[in-house]
Amino acid sequence: MKRESIGANEDVLQRVKGEFLEMPGMRLTEAQARRLWNLDAASCQALLNALVDSKFLFRTRDGAFMRVEHGRPAHAPLRGGNAAAA
Repeated sequence: MKRESIGANEDVLQRVKGEFLEMPGMRLTEAQARRLWNLDAASCQALLNALVDSKFLFRTRDGAFMRVEHGRPAHAPLRGGNAAAA
């Protein structure tokens, strides 16, 4: 791999992380991420996979990507009328 592309990849990685940090709750599909950061499919997939592997992002059930907060994916509280008896 060329030295310039390694530096460019690191710049894109830091930019993507910065945008997820600036916008809590941001949720993007791979296609949306490609358009937002003007990446080809292979580069975008590699970038998103690297961020998932590093536990910065997680993939939702429907395939979108979100930032991991507080060390694990955020979950909405369950609403229900029946509380479990202890």
